[in-house]
Amino acid sequence: MKTSSEYFSIDDLCSLTGLTRRGIRFYIQNKLLMPPIGHSRGAKYTRTHLEELLLILKWKAAGVTLEGIKEILFEQRGDKPLPPPPRPKPGDISVCSRIIISDGIELLVDPDRTNISSEDLRSLTKSILSLYSTIKSGSLSCTKKPSPD
Repeated sequence: MKTSSEYFSIDDLCSLTGLTRRGIRFYIQNKLLMPPIGHSRGAKYTRTHLEELLLILKWKAAGVTLEGIKEILFEQRGDKPLPPPPRPKPGDISVCSRIIISDGIELLVDPDRTNISSEDLRSLTKSILSLYSTIKSGSLSCTKKPSPD
């Protein structure tokens, strides 16, 4: 494990906490842990990330729910929610989900920027498909019809 005194890789965090990469990303996605500095293979984690992961594991072992842990972390951070992830810059690479609604209608979701869970994304997709089907069948109109005078 090669670490500088300031930054850790995700593999370093896995070794130090016993968590998997997926577990660490789960905590980031659910806003219990701040996003890393940078993206993809260049992502770096700080000592704060490590300390918060260790606290999450401690509270989880004590039986505290994830929502309870989130509240504790927000309180420790001074009641400030996590900052939004950095905006992408030209040249950044992002993997997105492309959801086909119908021919010519697509939904593009960047999970790094939305922090939406895969379960929530499936639910959103079902809702959009259902709404589209309702609109297509004519049961719901998107435009206001003129009233007869």
